[in-house]
Amino acid sequence: MTRPVADIAGTPATADTTDASASTASWRTVDIIVAAALGVAFGVVFWGWNSFWNVLEPAFVGYPPGRAVIYGMWLVPAVLGALVVRKRGAAIFTEVVASVVSAVLGTPWGLYVVAYGAVEGAAAELVFAFALYRSWRLPVALGAGAAAGGAAALLDLAFYYPDWAVDHQVVYGLLVVGSSTLLAGLGSWLVVRALARTGVLAPFASGRDQARV
Repeated sequence: MTRPVADIAGTPATADTTDASASTASWRTVDIIVAAALGVAFGVVFWGWNSFWNVLEPAFVGYPPGRAVIYGMWLVPAVLGALVVRKRGAAIFTEVVASVVSAVLGTPWGLYVVAYGAVEGAAAELVFAFALYRSWRLPVALGAGAAAGGAAALLDLAFYYPDWAVDHQVVYGLLVVGSSTLLAGLGSWLVVRALARTGVLAPFASGRDQARV
């Protein structure tokens, strides 16, 4: 629970109000560096996850949509970047950086992954925008993860699996959204809480929140 604080004039204020103001400010150098670093780190993770995705294909040959249970890892940067730096555009920026790094390292899908990253990041960004960049709590994180997963599923079904039976398409979409909600949404929220408690997020409102809990 957020505890009230007092401003210089003695008028009660809240930490949420302070953080909301900070989230609308211009990007600082530290914001750019940290968001970019997260993107690069997850670009390397993506490279490994691409191989893992392909290695698992034989295991799901009998039911291809089932492989979507691991999909959410590709959406983590969009949610995590926004939760950490709390700046407009952070979801798109971090996801695109991760996608570019993944493409440079090598991916079976070529430069399409960069376009995917932009769409997925934008979907997550919309959820934070609907929250007016004022709430960074678990429900918003889950919504951002779900939105990014929904965007990814629609792209996949349109470009890669248009010939699947309708029931396969529905199951695939639900699994992608569910995986993204858990891995990108819940996972990112838990990671931010864990990092904040170590003090490494002290320069950010996301880190200071934990000190007030």
